[in-house]
Amino acid sequence: MKNCIEVKNLVKEYKTVRAIDDLTFEVHEGEILGLLGPNGSGKSTTINCILSLLNFSKGSIKIFGKKMDVNAYEIKRNIGVVFQDVSVFEELNVIDNIDYFCGLYIKDKKLRKTYIEDAIALVGLENYKKFYPKQLSGGLLRRLNIACGIAHKPKLIFLDEPTVAVDPQSRNNILDGIEKLREEGATIVYTTHYMEEVEILCDRVIILDKGKIIASGTCDALKTLANIEEKVTVEVLDLPPKVLEKIKEFKNVEEVSYLDNILFITYKKGKNNLSELMEFLKEKRVNYNKIFSERPTLNDVFLELTGKELRD
Repeated sequence: MKNCIEVKNLVKEYKTVRAIDDLTFEVHEGEILGLLGPNGSGKSTTINCILSLLNFSKGSIKIFGKKMDVNAYEIKRNIGVVFQDVSVFEELNVIDNIDYFCGLYIKDKKLRKTYIEDAIALVGLENYKKFYPKQLSGGLLRRLNIACGIAHKPKLIFLDEPTVAVDPQSRNNILDGIEKLREEGATIVYTTHYMEEVEILCDRVIILDKGKIIASGTCDALKTLANIEEKVTVEVLDLPPKVLEKIKEFKNVEEVSYLDNILFITYKKGKNNLSELMEFLKEKRVNYNKIFSERPTLNDVFLELTGKELRD
């Protein structure tokens, strides 16, 4: 598969701190790559180095098979960037904002008009063309931000937390738009803290921590790294303490908690965990209303690999 981005042995140092530590990876043409990591893991630094917004200490970066540097304007005109912080002009309405950013790359007015209409349709802003940013909701503003970043139809797009703090309707619209961009041939590097979005969108995932790749692969492949096998949730109105203690002694149980009439059980490895639990509850004459079992999620793997403690 042809590579759109090639990063080899990348190192970025800040005095005594090594933010990026000998990083090597590729982004394949036409894929959506999830670039994940906790705060301070090196995601933003990596992206800024790729975009030549930061100088790096060692290594090499190629985009579209050519060396990327600050003067590589032919490469840059085929890149779209949508940062987490919304960057639009308050004094311009929706269509004029998109026109301005698209005009940085597309000089032909007729072609630019077509591109602008395509971008508006992609993010669902047809009914808001004459609205100013202050008149838009948070979700609509994010959709405008995306339209400004992709209106010139770039081949490579960086999306940094595009759905943060938006309503479910806007989130679904944004995710649908990202799928359409891929269908139109764009390669996308996607960063987010919402693991369910990664599972929906991304073909591959790279997890960074402390400037290094600690895991990479498809979502299904990464889930096999989890130390847990199964998570079970049971709605129990009255669970005797003695029964709870017995469940904690089950051979394959990793963790057990009981809160607000909900029993949570995390199993390590093993088979028939659910049937064993149901038989035990029946034996102890414990009535339950609902029981639900699920396999490890990408979020479980992420927390196992990067730790559960909060980071600034």
